[in-house]
Amino acid sequence: MALLFFFPIFFFLISSQAITPPPDPTVKTYILRVDSSSKPSVFPTHYHWYTSEFTDSTKILHVYDTVFKGFSASLTPPQADLIKQHPSVLTVFEDRKRNLHTTRSPQFVGLRNQRGLWSESDYGSDVIIGVFDTGIWPERRSFSDLNLAPVPKRWKGVCQTGVKFTARNCNRKIIGARYFSKGHEAAGGIGFGGGVINDTVEFKSARDADGHGTHTASTAAGRYVYKASMAGYASGIAKGVAPKARLAVYKVCWKNSGCFDSDILAAFDAAVNDGVDVISISIGGGDGISSPYYIDPIAIGAYGAVSRGVFVSSSAGNDGPNGMSVTNLAPWITTVGAGTIDRNFPAEVMLGDGRKLAGVSLYSGPAISGKKYPLVYPGKSGVLSTSLCMDNALDPELVRGKIVICDRGSSPRVAKGLVVKKAGGVGMILSNGVSNGEGLVGDAHLIPACSVGSDEGDAIKAYAAANGSSNRATATITFGGTVLGIKPAPVVASFSGRGPNGMNPEILKPDLIAPGVNILAAWTDAVGPTGLDSDGRKVEFNILSGTSMSCPHVSGAAALLKSAHPDWSPAAIKSALMTTASTVNKQLGPMTDESTGNATTPYDFGAGHLNLDLAMDPGLVYDLTNEDYVSFLCSIGYGAKTIQVITRTPASCPVRRKPVPENLNYPSIAAMFSTGKKAVLRKTLFRRVRNVGDVNSVYNVKVEAPKGVTVSVKPAKLVFSDKVRELSYYVTVKIDGPDVVMGDSGALFGSLLWVDGKHVVRSPLVVTQLDPL
Repeated sequence: MALLFFFPIFFFLISSQAITPPPDPTVKTYILRVDSSSKPSVFPTHYHWYTSEFTDSTKILHVYDTVFKGFSASLTPPQADLIKQHPSVLTVFEDRKRNLHTTRSPQFVGLRNQRGLWSESDYGSDVIIGVFDTGIWPERRSFSDLNLAPVPKRWKGVCQTGVKFTARNCNRKIIGARYFSKGHEAAGGIGFGGGVINDTVEFKSARDADGHGTHTASTAAGRYVYKASMAGYASGIAKGVAPKARLAVYKVCWKNSGCFDSDILAAFDAAVNDGVDVISISIGGGDGISSPYYIDPIAIGAYGAVSRGVFVSSSAGNDGPNGMSVTNLAPWITTVGAGTIDRNFPAEVMLGDGRKLAGVSLYSGPAISGKKYPLVYPGKSGVLSTSLCMDNALDPELVRGKIVICDRGSSPRVAKGLVVKKAGGVGMILSNGVSNGEGLVGDAHLIPACSVGSDEGDAIKAYAAANGSSNRATATITFGGTVLGIKPAPVVASFSGRGPNGMNPEILKPDLIAPGVNILAAWTDAVGPTGLDSDGRKVEFNILSGTSMSCPHVSGAAALLKSAHPDWSPAAIKSALMTTASTVNKQLGPMTDESTGNATTPYDFGAGHLNLDLAMDPGLVYDLTNEDYVSFLCSIGYGAKTIQVITRTPASCPVRRKPVPENLNYPSIAAMFSTGKKAVLRKTLFRRVRNVGDVNSVYNVKVEAPKGVTVSVKPAKLVFSDKVRELSYYVTVKIDGPDVVMGDSGALFGSLLWVDGKHVVRSPLVVTQLDPL
């Protein structure tokens, strides 16, 4: 009996100290993972328990009970430390801000009207895509519900009303909308009042004041819209990847304020409970650095979703072309990098000496009609803010009436043009640095402007330096509109997050790439195409680039596959997308890197580029269960309590025979070896495949081994029948000797293919050596 009374007394002491503010006035938002099974029966709900035992109701922001068990609260560090000591609290971590990872593409990835995956899936009808982003501008034609069937009966979500968003803004296309702002507000985010805050439009509702969410939602599931364009650019029929899929909007990001983990986790909780089939989240750390899974709410929330059958796709980040820049690394997430499509928006800089240098632009205002203007590079002063054309950095006496060369970096590309305009410049040439190389994206600049690669930028600067003292340096800019049939395509976008996986190199990331450069999709009326508050232009569509744009392509693709194969798990859908992805461009040459023009590797494109011609019928799939993921977490050294933070249930890891992370039944294969005197140069890995093609099929293995590596597979033949739908195989990878030289990336690359005469089931094979710790 004494034991029964001990815990309530202990809880009361914790609660009393938590409610009384300690001397430290600093208040932060914390996310607390609680062992829900230890809730005393005296409390009717977990909320009552949390408010009675841990903190008062005024401090609690969100209560999580679907993908995560626990709550988020505004606490001082000492209060958080005290609660952390409670035996029912598994972990406490601080809320963090995340960033957004900021047409023709459906045809480019292999979708065709009235046949193939579009036809077989009825264009994704009745599949529900949850979009975690900045909200939606519901009046766009892309979100029409014309001729759509009634809302699926299994849907349990709501259309949450708020500032300038009513129940009428939802329909049979936008079937649900919610917004999450408590974490944002607790962190000192902007307040809300009448929709306008500090001259910045924002709405405390699911209405999109930024444009990013509207763009990603219509990329995934926009309806057919005829005569679409962005100020005349990319004109044609706009459509999403899954035009009949339903949209559920979860606004977790706020204009100029980012996205907070506590709100993102609340959105995961709501979306899974609402009944979404796919979650699209173009959000990440923004610095190319990922957190361990047990303190990463995107990884935790995604696990809770995937474990309940919801496919989760996320952006790989925009910190390429640097190595190890890929983010969102959890193996249950489908991580998407970006590639180009065969469409471009050329512009050209003509120098006073007659040279012409190619670039890109989406400028749509009055042209400068070929007239040459004086050219100036303010960066010759050596002041970084001046070379970058930062706010108030340009001297009007220097730039007035001239075309100004600005270096890319530190501020939005379009914002630099505004700085030039305010200083009296007539045009801008935006030059890449070495880190961006030759990778270019178009922008809807406010003044005549052209983006050029690093080499072209250096040539223009050299010309300006050689002729600037005599005022003979001049230039003009011409604009070429929209050009189709660009070759080669796709190429890996220079900004796309790259491998290796900095958390667990045994899992290849990104998983694949999809169109993410110059993508036309719907836009908000709250801001112009540049996204700048001073841009008063109104456009129905905008053209953006980023892995934010590639992610919803895969979300839409997953919706199509889910519609065509409703019994497939998220892992099976991911496998189909990966094993059918293309590793060559449309000209059948090797895929190249936009930043350098060199050949790329699986560290750049994962399994390859999205290819929906083949994904509906992949032949074989690599499936995964919750037990497989738990075994993986055991293999990377996570203990039972840490695993419970992620999976919600206690786990028991084997003591004698520790699992190997490379044995996770992933569609890609990575063999990790250590260097040194005791280095082992041979490793055997395990995989299993399920036949989803013709019942009686025979697959033979084909190995494209990396140079200096011997690869053998047993068995070399897989025979499937009505009674044998799933088979296993072993891959033995042997480095031929200690002197084998790894490539520039520290790895060697090959492929393992299973072929039956109809299907080619391809897995990238990565072999690398790491120095022992």
